[in-house]
Amino acid sequence: MNTPVIAVFAGGTSAEREVSLGSGKACAIALARSFTTRLFDVTTEALPEGFDPAVHVVFSTLHGTFGEDGGMQSLLDGAGAVYAGCGVLSSRLTLNKELTKQTVAAKGVRVVEGIAFDASERPQAGDIVSRLGEQVVIKPNAEGSSVGLKIVGSRAELEQALAGIVRGRWLAERRVFGTELSVGILKGKAMGVVEIRPKSGVYDYKSKYTVGMTEYLAPAPIDEGLSGEVRAAAETAFAACGCRDYARVDFMLSGEKEPFLLEINTLPGMKETSLLPMSARCAGLDFTALVREMVSPAVERFRSGIASRRR
Repeated sequence: MNTPVIAVFAGGTSAEREVSLGSGKACAIALARSFTTRLFDVTTEALPEGFDPAVHVVFSTLHGTFGEDGGMQSLLDGAGAVYAGCGVLSSRLTLNKELTKQTVAAKGVRVVEGIAFDASERPQAGDIVSRLGEQVVIKPNAEGSSVGLKIVGSRAELEQALAGIVRGRWLAERRVFGTELSVGILKGKAMGVVEIRPKSGVYDYKSKYTVGMTEYLAPAPIDEGLSGEVRAAAETAFAACGCRDYARVDFMLSGEKEPFLLEINTLPGMKETSLLPMSARCAGLDFTALVREMVSPAVERFRSGIASRRR
């Protein structure tokens, strides 16, 4: 059957390296129940030693820059390797929050009003307040796991947040008060909607990765009509950005019950307690079944490639 070895890539060089190592270990253990599996610790911006595109199908758990922004995907394409998940263009697009918002808004998905800017050309606090109000969210344009996220509640706090920005491209967005939701996408179809309830009121890095700081409700306690609307918006965003195989789509549900897209995460956290597995459990998939389904399209692409070369 030309079954490949699954090469799980973990680690990477971004600020999310430790998160990725946890995801990679969990996925490698689960995938080993269905496939011969090898875990690679990626420590440089290069294909790891021992990787063989003639033997391996890649299941990447690399988060953040290089892993998620098309960098690793470009190297894999150049090597003729087969890998699960999104390709170069959709990976590059979805890590760029500004372009993601423009792309999905063109397809009718609600997005939060905001201002994009470079650190070298920071807007004045007054300009942001006049357009978005004092309650805003400041975040890097191309980071995940809430790295660099700042919640601002006054003009003075906004001035302080802006003063601390020294490099990169950033977003200032109007803060939407409501409920944060997350939806897993598998093979283009939305799974269950998960509600996120951080005890601090803000789902920041600390709330994500500190045990007991956040409560998760899966499925989210919302009516079926609203759940269907959120799932449909997630599928639309996934398709609009040219995503492949799987992703996680996050929303903020306003007090008026309107879902606003926050981001599309093409390589989300993948421990058993992570959001995508929670979403999958709502659809009847345990962690082992989920990772098997996530990699299965890539395994088929690998087999098809061998078959076509033999003809």
